[in-house]
Amino acid sequence: MMTEGKLKHDSTLRPRVLTFVHYYLPGYKAGGPIRTVSNMVERLGDAVDFRIVTTDRDSFEVAPYPDVDIDVWSTVGKAKVFYASPGKRSIRSFARLIRETPHDVLYLNSFFSGVSTLRPLVARCLSGSPKHPVVIAPRGEFSSGAFALKSWKKRPYVVLTRALGLYRDVTWQASSEHEANDIRRVLGRTAQEIVVAPNLAQPLEAQESVQFETPYRGPLRIVFLSRISPMKNLDFALNVLSLVTVPVEMSIYGAIPDDGYWSRCRKIIESMEPNVTVRYKGSISHEQVLQVLSEHDLFLLPTRGENYGHAIHEALAAGLPVLISDQTPWKGLEALGVGWDLSLESPDAFAAVIEGVVL
Repeated sequence: MMTEGKLKHDSTLRPRVLTFVHYYLPGYKAGGPIRTVSNMVERLGDAVDFRIVTTDRDSFEVAPYPDVDIDVWSTVGKAKVFYASPGKRSIRSFARLIRETPHDVLYLNSFFSGVSTLRPLVARCLSGSPKHPVVIAPRGEFSSGAFALKSWKKRPYVVLTRALGLYRDVTWQASSEHEANDIRRVLGRTAQEIVVAPNLAQPLEAQESVQFETPYRGPLRIVFLSRISPMKNLDFALNVLSLVTVPVEMSIYGAIPDDGYWSRCRKIIESMEPNVTVRYKGSISHEQVLQVLSEHDLFLLPTRGENYGHAIHEALAAGLPVLISDQTPWKGLEALGVGWDLSLESPDAFAAVIEGVVL
């Protein structure tokens, strides 16, 4: 990794995008946002000059990354990255970064993040630098399922920030028309300019396509690969498995940000009938994902909402049929012969699919 003590002006004519995102490579536990931004850098980095400000540790970790340079600009892939230590995440520090970092657009990757959105917005106002355009990608935070979680805290925040005009003259990036409607529903007239720009996935040609085998000679191998959180709806998936009568084995991969929620899930696991085996196998890096997926027969993710769903894309690339909720952009999967997207109002329908895959 090459280190640059202070970022100097790049004389090229490439547009310069200063991006704030709470977590970035080499982190992986925060899931989708890391992948979305890193894929964007990989796909567009030859044409766009990306400068990324992020935290110095992975999600749920108390220690910084052991192999990155902290509080300086470093070259990571096709981007320059500033890994900010806790002492460098203040509004004052961000104001200095914004003032001293040449950029044409300020690109923020959350609505509710205090560190990677609220502070940069306030810092921008205090930096004394020219006010460049601001683009905010809420990353699915306004979906019905996501917004309903802790809505008692989110609704007052929306009202307060609208009253303060903090998001005035901001361009909103939606990954689909569905997400654009979510943004309008929550923000109303505050969201005057919305641009639909789909997330960039890792190119399929860079991945191996793995064929799954049928009929199944043993228990159906199901994989749940996502954060262990109410948003990803693991408890729903476990309750679905409690309805099936065929032999199944489910492997759970993902970080555990909420011990209380995981405790509830464990109680469901402990009550399973003998035909269902469930094992938690921890977190895995992005490099391991495709191999792990290829070792299973069905991908299960009854998520409450996704603005894209990188894990769904990777499961399909690995040759797995997917069984997901209808709260993602991935629609009409059964007609395409690659899976099912079902309503969360009907856990019995999820169980029937699993039974039908085996029988």
